Amino acid sequence: MFRAGDHRRDGLLLGAAVGIFGVTFGVLASASGVSAFKATTMSLLVFTGASQFAAVGIVSSGGEPLSALGTALLLAARNGVYSLTIAETLPRNGLKRLIAAQLVIDETAAMSKAQPVPEVSQEVFWVTGISVFVFWNAGTLLGVFAGQVVGDPLSWGLDAAFPAGFLALLLPHLSDRKKRLAALLGALIAVISIPILPQGLPVLAAALGAVVAAGVGNKKGKERHP
Repeated sequence: MFRAGDHRRDGLLLGAAVGIFGVTFGVLASASGVSAFKATTMSLLVFTGASQFAAVGIVSSGGEPLSALGTALLLAARNGVYSLTIAETLPRNGLKRLIAAQLVIDETAAMSKAQPVPEVSQEVFWVTGISVFVFWNAGTLLGVFAGQVVGDPLSWGLDAAFPAGFLALLLPHLSDRKKRLAALLGALIAVISIPILPQGLPVLAAALGAVVAAGVGNKKGKERHP
């Protein structure tokens, strides 16, 4: 049963957990030679972890800045899809809509969609978004200064932190059969396309899994109700 206040607590806890990933990003950025100013500015303005990790990874491996930018933009494109799924949650106009656009990320989309009541969905969007934004940026700032102390971040397994966060967001949605099918198809498409497509595109291609799952679900629904 849903209890009032649970969503606020969950949003704050999720923000605190994301702060750990922010520290990871800061450490990796520092180890890759990205200055503290650039890393913290990226977290403030870009504010999408997958894109930031990808950009820093390309730069650290000697890739071109334009390649890093292109990959980051491709990965960030998923946030545009998220905005469509939670359009009713977002403010209609004005400054609040502009701020909300910056907060449309994996965590806010997942938390908002999980709520049964529209008013609660709106509240949890803001609680989660502000919490993640504050903790992510605080974590980045801490990470860039801790980078010299930590040494090689890969030896600590910090590169696995962000994928673990995605998995944590995915698990609550696997109770639905259609969503399990979408996740399975998306994972299969990603695995097949990684050796073929440029970096960043497999993530977008994986979204086709949701499209196929939705089509299958609609077809079955029509067969049951001709």
